Amino acid sequence: MRYNWSIFKSETKNMSVIKKTAFTLLFFSGFIIFSNLVKAQVPDEIIQSLKTGDSKTLSAYFNQNVELVVLENDNVYSKAQAQQIVNKFFSSNPPESFTIIHQGGKEGAQYVIGNLVTGKGTYRVYFLLKKSGGKDYIHQLRIESQ
Repeated sequence: MRYNWSIFKSETKNMSVIKKTAFTLLFFSGFIIFSNLVKAQVPDEIIQSLKTGDSKTLSAYFNQNVELVVLENDNVYSKAQAQQIVNKFFSSNPPESFTIIHQGGKEGAQYVIGNLVTGKGTYRVYFLLKKSGGKDYIHQLRIESQ
């Protein structure tokens, strides 16, 4: 009895291609899902407070000490001092819109880079969030002229 090995070889080759394709699809699907989960970790209240100029809501996410750069203010400030500085900025520069340009990070730490459009100009905004005790805290916030 003779076997036709060429049929067996082509079936094996087809199965290998199918397995590789399935693995590739699963890998990229997982990557996309993970990327969306990372993006979802930035609290909406932070983004909304930047869009509306709500320094009170934004400062609720400040760590006890915040590295803050807002125009000429560049230092580490207490939560209360940082709120006053951000409030003064929003009073002088009422936001019209805020859009996220890029965000990323890893477990326990996220960063966001965005554009804040105000009546007086466009500003680049950077902030770093770190999770502590199950809550996100802003450790660094930069609002700089473009």
